[in-house]
Amino acid sequence: MQLSAGVLPAVRRMKDFEKVLESNHEYIIILESRLVQLKSMIAYSHRANKKVFIHFDLIQGLKADEYGVEFLHREMKPDGILTTRGNVITAAKKHKLLAVQRVFVLDSVALEQSVKLVHRFQPDYVEILPGLVPEVIKEITEEIEVPVIAGGLIKEEDHVAQALNAGAIAVSTSSRKLWDLS
Repeated sequence: MQLSAGVLPAVRRMKDFEKVLESNHEYIIILESRLVQLKSMIAYSHRANKKVFIHFDLIQGLKADEYGVEFLHREMKPDGILTTRGNVITAAKKHKLLAVQRVFVLDSVALEQSVKLVHRFQPDYVEILPGLVPEVIKEITEEIEVPVIAGGLIKEEDHVAQALNAGAIAVSTSSRKLWDLS
């Protein structure tokens, strides 16, 4: 499965979830939820022909280990996960889930460490936060062979354009006003 370029809606609240189900987006990200709500959210998404990424680290009641990933895969059936944790990336790939490694690039040391983590865990995609620094996006896309998603603090149309022009394949955002961009 290949992500299409553009905006990836990231949902935090139920009213945003309802809006994104009515959108033309093929992929959505569920950022926060409780485990008890997740199965129905994924089922509604699939009925609306959406592929769902779950931010694994932000699901209340889900343990970030091999068994948590196995449970998510067997019982919830998302299409992929986002996480900062290497062990979760490894487990997700074992269960044939798309794996997005979320990295925070706060300074040059964090950038160097993030590149090492990507090489070590081999996620399907990397999400760089914050996604507002086109120079960093460009540098990372030159150092790794994994497609890059820009995320975090992206609130304006020009932020989306700058990230995509710097080499990101997509931009994740919870800003509803940007969800209609292609």
